[in-house]
Amino acid sequence: MTCPNVVDRTVDGSIEAVLWDMDGTLLDSEKLWDIPLTEFVAGLGGELSVATREAMVGSNVPTTMRLLYAEVGLEPTERELADGAAWIDARMAGIFAGELVWRPGAPEALRTVRDSGVPTALVTSTERGLTDLALKTIGREFFDVTVCGDEVDGLNKPHPEPYLRAAKLLGVDPARCVAIEDSPTGVASAVAAGCTVLVVPCEVAVEPGERRVFRTALTGLDPAELAALLR
Repeated sequence: MTCPNVVDRTVDGSIEAVLWDMDGTLLDSEKLWDIPLTEFVAGLGGELSVATREAMVGSNVPTTMRLLYAEVGLEPTERELADGAAWIDARMAGIFAGELVWRPGAPEALRTVRDSGVPTALVTSTERGLTDLALKTIGREFFDVTVCGDEVDGLNKPHPEPYLRAAKLLGVDPARCVAIEDSPTGVASAVAAGCTVLVVPCEVAVEPGERRVFRTALTGLDPAELAALLR
């Protein structure tokens, strides 16, 4: 879906779109993922380590499944990987169907950016089914397009494809976009796509680097501040 006339809807003529991550950025949902991931490893007879859990933040389902089995020293079959992913998906669907918690300042920032007329996209590693559940809390109306983890032909974050695809759908230049991310994996993806990234760390620290501007929370964020990042 392409948003009509998006290239004309900019703030001070400098920013063409804002590209939002979901888990850990808009929603405080990384902690929710701890539940099925920990349960799954326990079912395999192991315990999920902090290091392995942190390596999963911002990643996709195939990467997560490989890490889970590696945690207990098992070589899964393709069927075991698929069945495990389906179990975790079903468990998370039940959790996502409940009340989801926003990150501080996220709903206000999302509405302020939307009201400014700047085109927006949701760019998440979470697959479409769970994303659609989360959007019942977030609100579909805040995004012109959404790109999910099972819609990028296996080229998931940290590959640039999710952000490149969102920019293409919006008809904008990634170099004139600001991505808002919380994890090293997501930040790497957005930077590789050419975006400037507003980094609001959640569960895992993000190292300084090119085109990365840090904020402790989304509270008080406004489109003019985002546009200033591209000047």
